[in-house]
Amino acid sequence: MFVRLANQHREFVRDLVMNLQALAIVLERRGYVASCYTCGGQMNSASFMVSLGENHLIRFLVSDYGITWTEMRDDRELMKLEGAEAISQLQELANLIKYEQPAQSPSSVLAES
Repeated sequence: MFVRLANQHREFVRDLVMNLQALAIVLERRGYVASCYTCGGQMNSASFMVSLGENHLIRFLVSDYGITWTEMRDDRELMKLEGAEAISQLQELANLIKYEQPAQSPSSVLAES
């Protein structure tokens, strides 16, 4: 049972890393400064970062040790989430970008939520 769970966790992390890479590409194409770095070819960890405007930065880290979402503005940490809450916040970001209106920037939308 534990071997099966360990394998499922590795697959989950790999899927999450692939989705982070795709999100970084979409964000870059939309004009945001975004990056997703992985260590090695096994895709068992990643560091995702995106700038949503002046001094507004999102950092999402995933590895076998955990998952964290950190939002910073003016070099101050506004919010730090872990696990499922971090993934939910990442989904919020993806939805904002997906349904972004030309007149409204994601940084102003995130500030409202």
